[in-house]
Amino acid sequence: MYGSGSENSDSRVFVYEVVGLGQGNSKSPVRRSGSVFINVPKERMNQEVQRITRLGGRIVSIKPFNDINHSEPKQEKTKNMVHTQEKKDIPVNIYRPNKPFIGKCTENYPLVAEGGIGIVQHLTFDLSGGDLHYLEGQSIGIIPPGIDADGKPHKLRLYSIASTRHGDHGDDKTVSLCVRQLEYKNEAGETIKGVCSSYLCNIEVGADIAITGPVGKEMLLPDDEEATIIMMATGTGIAPFRAFLWRMFKEQHEDYKFKGLAWLIFGIPQTPNILYKEDLEKLQAEFPDNFRLTYAISREQQNSKGGRMYIQDRVAENAEEIWNLVQKESTHSYMCGLRGMEGGIDEALAAAAIKEGVTWSDYQKQLKKAKRWHVETY
Repeated sequence: MYGSGSENSDSRVFVYEVVGLGQGNSKSPVRRSGSVFINVPKERMNQEVQRITRLGGRIVSIKPFNDINHSEPKQEKTKNMVHTQEKKDIPVNIYRPNKPFIGKCTENYPLVAEGGIGIVQHLTFDLSGGDLHYLEGQSIGIIPPGIDADGKPHKLRLYSIASTRHGDHGDDKTVSLCVRQLEYKNEAGETIKGVCSSYLCNIEVGADIAITGPVGKEMLLPDDEEATIIMMATGTGIAPFRAFLWRMFKEQHEDYKFKGLAWLIFGIPQTPNILYKEDLEKLQAEFPDNFRLTYAISREQQNSKGGRMYIQDRVAENAEEIWNLVQKESTHSYMCGLRGMEGGIDEALAAAAIKEGVTWSDYQKQLKKAKRWHVETY
């Protein structure tokens, strides 16, 4: 709680009474009262008004902190205070295309087991000698060598980072990616392979690589150690969620001890394509109260209609539970992977929301404004 100074001091604190901020969780004492009370330092009053407006709230009163009835029980006041915390120091574009960082490949190994579909590699790059640092949920750019069909240098491609800010070795000196080799047939029936993905999947350990970034603020993990984190991924969309889960459960750093609930719903075509399968299932076994793992294996499992089991079908099966979780102020939902899954997921949650008289599309907009619904699809 902020301290307060004299009436003429710039350090004064005011209490905003706000209504209309997310009305989903009827169990919260704040929500039953209909009001949220926020302590605001004088120098941040204008910014807080703008933030509350963006979140759909309405300010019904503003009072100096010292004018609040101090006879109110301390415990009750604490319940009615909502403190917001903005992320600071988000690194962006430390290295740009005209002057990329030159790292070295230190690891390149397959993630698809025998009998699986396609090629997916886990790659790690050494960042020693530079200042490339990042946060979970961000991406880096890779510039493949050579020139394109027009004789110009290849443009960079962005890839979601699959490691925590401390790297796979915990020394703050590496960054890792999860890359699928793109391969398709053109109209002439010729097999075309992706330029950058093929370069990465075949890069040799010890080779130099041009890296830009980091970029991205959409998929960042909240600082709240007791948050509920719902992650919906297809294929290599697992990358940012690997970073999340490794930070939550593997690293156990002093500055971050996750005590909330993490739920990963992972869509893949068949069992050999479950990327990081051994690690994920080990985490589930070690942290059964905090990590929930749900697979949607399309070519091996069936949905309720007898068709293939896709990620949207798993969401539909658990729609009421997910809807209840989404309404909690501490819940953040993330979606990463193929764009085709978005429609089915929206449809499933819309069916659950309408039972309570809520229009999902409107509610989702509120979640996005509150930065609690995060999507990165392609």
